[in-house]
Amino acid sequence: MDLRSLPKAELHLHLEGAAAPETLCEIVPGLQPEEARQRMRFTDFQEFLQAFKWVHSCLRRPEHFALVLRRLRESLAAEGVRYAEINVSAGVILWRGLPLDEFFHAIAEEAERGPLPVRFVFDAVRQFGLDHVQATAEAAVRWRHHGVVGFGIGGDEARGPARLYREVFAYVRRHGLAAVPHGGETTGPESVWEALECGARRIGHGIRAIEDARLMDELRRRGVPLEICITSNVRTGAVRRLEEHPVRRLFDAGVPIVLSTDDPALFETTLVREYELARSAFGFAEDELRQLAENSFRYALAAPAVS
Repeated sequence: MDLRSLPKAELHLHLEGAAAPETLCEIVPGLQPEEARQRMRFTDFQEFLQAFKWVHSCLRRPEHFALVLRRLRESLAAEGVRYAEINVSAGVILWRGLPLDEFFHAIAEEAERGPLPVRFVFDAVRQFGLDHVQATAEAAVRWRHHGVVGFGIGGDEARGPARLYREVFAYVRRHGLAAVPHGGETTGPESVWEALECGARRIGHGIRAIEDARLMDELRRRGVPLEICITSNVRTGAVRRLEEHPVRRLFDAGVPIVLSTDDPALFETTLVREYELARSAFGFAEDELRQLAENSFRYALAAPAVS
């Protein structure tokens, strides 16, 4: 099977984490590709957060975000991606004191160009507290008629458990946005339970669900998929070794899953590579890979019909 020609959607992808070193060099005067690559290296989850923070700090004007989106859409189209839902770190933009509406206007305007349809999820930083998360949610609601289809929380799960934000998620759901929090990546299955209690439509990562049979039953019953990012989980240390990743066991248990890249530039991966890993490292057969690709459209928030 030619995985590049397999029609698929990308559902867990951070815009800023897709900024390639070469794109950052277009943006930052004097920055060299090797220096950018060095700043984007890390050995654990906390170092990854610092690398992500550095990348974000390079994006200083609205047109910088628009350029990253333009380059990203080009690379996605080359991989056979027909639709993407892209996380925008709106909470980080607010935290930096930048005018979020002005910045997202440039992103939304860029999204209208070109053939690849994209939608957006606004992401808050969970450890920054209730006021921050609420402000990010209000911005998501404000832009819901301009391509924003979901709201989530990322960052440090241990310092910002989802249960603290139940009312915020209820607020965005009342306004027609999907709840798509991260959970069960660096903390245990209780984080996934909390995401479900917040009305999650999908859950970012969720790999620690493998530790709780009742939780896997609940994910199956509700039809709530996990956004699985194999390379990301290995590179951040969320799983110790590739062969220990639970993607095969989750799939075999009937838990709905989709494959995604998370931060493709930081993790040096592509969606085609994630499918290839599923095939080569975990024995996914052609019909199973097709099922994963079909899942990526089935569980999308606003995907177009694909023949």
